[in-house]
Amino acid sequence: MMIFAYDNQGIIMTDRVPCEKSVTAVYYHDFLQNLRRKMHKNRPQLLNDTPLILHDNARPHIGHVVTEKLREYGWEVLPHSPYSPDMSPPDFDLFPKLKKPMRGRRFRSLEELSTAVTRAIRQMKRWYPQWYSKASDSLGFGH
Repeated sequence: MMIFAYDNQGIIMTDRVPCEKSVTAVYYHDFLQNLRRKMHKNRPQLLNDTPLILHDNARPHIGHVVTEKLREYGWEVLPHSPYSPDMSPPDFDLFPKLKKPMRGRRFRSLEELSTAVTRAIRQMKRWYPQWYSKASDSLGFGH
């Protein structure tokens, strides 16, 4: 499993969850700390505004240590709409674009898959910001 954090410029951070490891509230808390460090280094402008977090309402995401960390950081959590593919941005936005260059391939190991995902992310960085801007404009969101 991988955890992705992204914005209108592309992917900020990915975290490959080790096999046999569960994403607990503590694990997700640590992910958020690492994400904040990445944002500080690569997207400091995000920290000047109030970052908005959209994550599902799985137990690790709503655990006390996580909600306290989000409050400490001043990050706003967007309410999660009922699950529907047309309402979950990563399902119609990010994941299909990541999967496209890997379609039809078989991977012999998780390492090989992880390398392919990393390559797809690097390719996305070249065109995602322009695509996002056009999509936002066409939907009337601006940016």
